[in-house]
Amino acid sequence: MKVRIPVLASLAAVALLVGCTNQAPEQASAPSGDAGKAGDEGAALTVAVVSHGKPGDAFWDIVKTGAEQAGKDLNVKVTYTGDGDPAKQSQLIDNAVAQKVNGLVVSMANPGGVRSSVEKAVQAGIPVITINSGLEQSKAFGAITHVGQGEELAGEAAGERFKAAGKTKMICVIHEAGNVGLESRCAGAKKTFGNSVENIQVDVSNAAGAQSTIKSKLLSDESVDAVLTLNPVIAKSALTAVKEANSEADVATFDVSADIVSAIEGGDMLFAVDQQPYLQGYLPVQFLTLKARNGNDVGGGQPVYSGPGFVTKDNAAQVKEFAARGTR
Repeated sequence: MKVRIPVLASLAAVALLVGCTNQAPEQASAPSGDAGKAGDEGAALTVAVVSHGKPGDAFWDIVKTGAEQAGKDLNVKVTYTGDGDPAKQSQLIDNAVAQKVNGLVVSMANPGGVRSSVEKAVQAGIPVITINSGLEQSKAFGAITHVGQGEELAGEAAGERFKAAGKTKMICVIHEAGNVGLESRCAGAKKTFGNSVENIQVDVSNAAGAQSTIKSKLLSDESVDAVLTLNPVIAKSALTAVKEANSEADVATFDVSADIVSAIEGGDMLFAVDQQPYLQGYLPVQFLTLKARNGNDVGGGQPVYSGPGFVTKDNAAQVKEFAARGTR
C-alpha cells in the first residue's frame, strides 16, 4: 500500500511529540555510538543530506530549508551538501559514512554513479532514504523508502493536461544531461500527449542560452504550441522565448516558485507540476529520527509521495503565500 501525503500529518504530530526540544540543531554533536543507532530519545543524532543540487538552486534551497527545519523541530543535527557531479556526490556520501551519521538522505539523479557509495552506507548500518530522483533504483540499493513523486506518472499527467487544452505539438526541455528523473518526465508526457513531443537539451546554469535555444525552436517550427519545462528557472526563460518569438505556445513547468505562481495567476503560464521540495527535505529527517529513536519504519517498502500536485489559475492564490515563504 502506498503512503500518501494525507497520512503524513499524523506522522508529523507523532514526530513532534517524540523528538522535539527547545535546543537549536547547532547544539547537537555527532553521535559517538554505532552508525544509525540512537535509541535514547535524548541522544544526539546527525542526519546527512547529500543531493545532486548545485548551490543556489532555488529548488534545492527549499529542500535544504525543509531538512534544516526538521532538524530544529526534532533536535537533530542536519548537514546538507550537494554536487551535480556523481563522482563528487559519491565522495560527499562517503564522507558522511566516515562520520558515522545516524541517517543518510540522498538524491540519485545518476543512480549508477552513486550506487557504490549508497550501498556502502547501507552495509555500514546507516539507514538511507532516497529523495527526488532514483525512485526505481531506491529499493534495490537498500534504501528504506523514497520520498518524491513518480516522475513518469507526473509527466503523464502533464501530457494529459496539455492534450486536454487542445495542444498538438510539444517540446520538452531537459536542463540536466543524464538526469534519469527528467528523462522520465518527458517520456511520461509523450506517452499521454502522443508522438508529437520533442526533447530539447539546455543547461540550467545558462538561462540566457536556454532562452535562445527555445526561441530558435519556436521560430523554426511554428506548429509547436506547447512548451514543457522541468525547472522554474528554465520556465522563466521559456516565457521570454515565447514572447520574443511571437509564438502562441502555452508554457507549463515542473516545480514551483513565487514567480511561477504569479505567472500562472496572471494567465501567462498554463500550470505547474508541484512535487513539494520542502517535504522532500523535511520528511526524510523526520522518518530517520523516528527510526533511530523509536525503531519506527515508514513506507512499508513503498515510496512516500510528495507529488504530483498541480498549481493552476484556480488555486494559484492559495499556493502563492506558501511559495513566497519557501515552503511550496
